[in-house]
Amino acid sequence: MKNFIIIILGFVVFASCGKSNKDKSFSLLQKWIGKELSLPARSVFTIQGKDTVEYSIQNTYKILTYIDSTGCTSCKLKLAEWEKFITVVDSIRPHTVQFLFFLCPKNGMEIYQTLRVERFKHPICIDEGDYLNKLNHFPADMAFQTFLLDNDNRVVAMGNPIHNLKVRELYLKIIQGREVKSDDEDNVVQTIVDVDKVSTSMGNFDWQKEQKVTFIMKNVGDKLLAIEGVDTSCGCISVEYSKEPVRPGMDLNLSIIYKAEHPEHFSKTVRIHCNSESSPIILTVSGNAQ
Repeated sequence: MKNFIIIILGFVVFASCGKSNKDKSFSLLQKWIGKELSLPARSVFTIQGKDTVEYSIQNTYKILTYIDSTGCTSCKLKLAEWEKFITVVDSIRPHTVQFLFFLCPKNGMEIYQTLRVERFKHPICIDEGDYLNKLNHFPADMAFQTFLLDNDNRVVAMGNPIHNLKVRELYLKIIQGREVKSDDEDNVVQTIVDVDKVSTSMGNFDWQKEQKVTFIMKNVGDKLLAIEGVDTSCGCISVEYSKEPVRPGMDLNLSIIYKAEHPEHFSKTVRIHCNSESSPIILTVSGNAQ
């Protein structure tokens, strides 16, 4: 089962990677799948960083996510998406999955403000000493800092279910005890997609003004094209597109909207999941919000 999960995760997370990166990533998965994580003996959980709550570690499935101090904390968190995912999990398997959030912020005030502005009510451990990471030495890649753990805190699967829809599907299958099949995608009717560009720059602009850029996907195959989902690397990025299937020979406009939270030079990615051999299609937008 361990090797099977490694193979599934490898294709789910690294479908668009080069061979050398895939090899490194499969080695990483082999190291972590089945490994028992150590949790700090005295972890203090709070609501929005102010009200301490009793939140003992349960003997159940757990989804543990670790957020380090690098990069944009609010972008990494995507708290609204986590709220939705928690609701989905609780609806299908009530009281059987515990969510553990460990944050190691470089700026405590920033994270407290983010938690309060987004009104996130789930318990979170503000791990200022980075004790969880010191115990386990997590991978530096954010894609591998979220884990599905079993009753004994052993890693069953890894990957961020908020940033990667395929990882989310895998987590839900495991939690529900459903059969995980490697040939799920083989049964999907696939088409061929051409994109007018895979990256673009928004240039220099006033950070308080919303920016929009359009990518054009063309269905050059002979089957209907369906967008299965979209992942963004940051909460400041949103995507608008028609949900209707695209007929062969027709185009689909994808409008990527960027709303800066503060002045910054940025490079953000959008992953388009669809019934194409090249899925996920990765698009990049960059610019300088002044």
